[in-house]
Amino acid sequence: MWRIWMMFDPRRTLIALFSFLFALALLIHFILLSTDRFNWLEGSRANRAGAAATGTAPAPR
Repeated sequence: MWRIWMMFDPRRTLIALFSFLFALALLIHFILLSTDRFNWLEGSRANRAGAAATGTAPAPR
């Protein structure tokens, strides 16, 4: 294992690895946010449409 680290600079290798993993995580999260099922910020379109259609009724006196 030490021979691998003799070929590559550990600092540059780890920075490149963490940068790649961070970019991959951002890509996966944005892909999930663009779907209807996994959008945790806005909810599904069916829920938004159903809530807007029902509205709120005034309370009886």
